[in-house]
Amino acid sequence: MEPGTKTRSLVIAPQWIGDAVMTEPLMLRLHQRGERLSVGALPWVAPVYRAMPQVAEVIEFPFQHGGLQWQARRAMARQLRGRFDTAYVLPNSAKSALLPFLAGIRRRIGYHGEMRYGLLTQRLPNPPRDERPPMVGFYSALAGERGTEADRPRLLLPPAQIDAVLQAHGLARRGFHVFAPGAEFGSSKRWPPQHYAELAAGLALPVLLLGSGKEHALCEQIAQAAPGRCTNLAGKTALLDAFGLIAAAHSVVSNDSGLMHVAAAFGTPQVAVYGSTSPEHTPPLSDAATVLWLKRDTAYQPPLDCAPCFQRECPLGHNRCMVDIRPARVADVLATIA
Repeated sequence: MEPGTKTRSLVIAPQWIGDAVMTEPLMLRLHQRGERLSVGALPWVAPVYRAMPQVAEVIEFPFQHGGLQWQARRAMARQLRGRFDTAYVLPNSAKSALLPFLAGIRRRIGYHGEMRYGLLTQRLPNPPRDERPPMVGFYSALAGERGTEADRPRLLLPPAQIDAVLQAHGLARRGFHVFAPGAEFGSSKRWPPQHYAELAAGLALPVLLLGSGKEHALCEQIAQAAPGRCTNLAGKTALLDAFGLIAAAHSVVSNDSGLMHVAAAFGTPQVAVYGSTSPEHTPPLSDAATVLWLKRDTAYQPPLDCAPCFQRECPLGHNRCMVDIRPARVADVLATIA
């Protein structure tokens, strides 16, 4: 490589929005040491990297969840051949490491993952599940550096882009709340829709409901239970537009979800409701975030010995880890936000 020439690096992104947000400190480290970053991401994750100024290029992969999709990967590898010196493979699957291998990228770095001995040239050992570091540190280790407590993901959009989204919806900065009631993982992570509706009914500012098209019906249930208080935008906004609305909101209320991490990365005041998962592993990394988790509440009886269960649905059928966080408690937190 010629003196002064930047290392051309391809980053294979995770498949989930929240995980993608957690990679931002890694991107910053790589950028600061002089690497030119291109990120290969699935279409629903790609917008996260368009909100990271240190990323020079975002390449949308035409892949779907599941399946090897051999022909599509070979075709993409042909397009990428000769363009990169190094690849960082963030997912642990074998198929995610296949594309850099087929593209002939000389240095290919990732965790051991699913039997990837021939696909990667530098393999980090997988930490035991019970000793796995927080996600930011897990990804940052791929840069060969230890993460620190100061590593907090940050996303950024141009002010003009945010203003355009607000104008399109007739909104003012900090003049509305955002609720993100969905959770792709399963129902055990969702605060009950009737709780969201009760909370919305008692707030002075209007509420925007954000989520994917799959969550439109859930959001509509909330909107109908709080007449005139909510606008259901689930599945109706581009993800970058949703980011702009989150960045400009007075506050965000959400479950443990990808949009929760987006709100934290923009520094928007937020209330994050946890139940079946643990904020000790994937918290919203923001000083403006308040986490509500009954597992930590010594006054809550009987204790939640079952939490965190990390199950898609409550195995005991009551989901009281979420149900028993009352709307008034969330409202009390929102009332402290200026």
